[in-house]
Amino acid sequence: MKIELNNRQHCGDFIRLNEAWISHYFVLEEADKKLAVNPYQIVEQGGCILSLVDAGKVVGVCALFKEEDHRYQLARMAVDDQARGKGYGDKLMQAALAQAHTMGAHSLYLLSNTKLQPALALYRKYGFQTLSEGPHPVYARSDITMELWLINRKSE
Repeated sequence: MKIELNNRQHCGDFIRLNEAWISHYFVLEEADKKLAVNPYQIVEQGGCILSLVDAGKVVGVCALFKEEDHRYQLARMAVDDQARGKGYGDKLMQAALAQAHTMGAHSLYLLSNTKLQPALALYRKYGFQTLSEGPHPVYARSDITMELWLINRKSE
């Protein structure tokens, strides 16, 4: 098992895994459809796509969207439903946090839904704290925003 960064050949898997996950719990939204046209725009705009590859197959993905200098959104984390329960979420999270440090991130935030308790438990395990709850202006499926500071706020 290995993590690959910004592999353009994995963009189809990135969208496939995300659309499967979203469709299982919610419905695809306009922002999802726009991203599907060119997922590599994440990289082109200063972010990163991480792919977890096991036995030659992409089994998990996530992304870091650059929001502004030193601030990224951890997004689009998905693991193939046939590969769940193997610790791949932890592997993706560890790789994403390491990559965020490499990219100079001071903070990360993420959008989720309060009904996704296993996902929220994973985020909390890595230190994410609730920033706000309630409707999100872009994603109807999001009702919680969480944040993780990678550096001491006072040293910014």
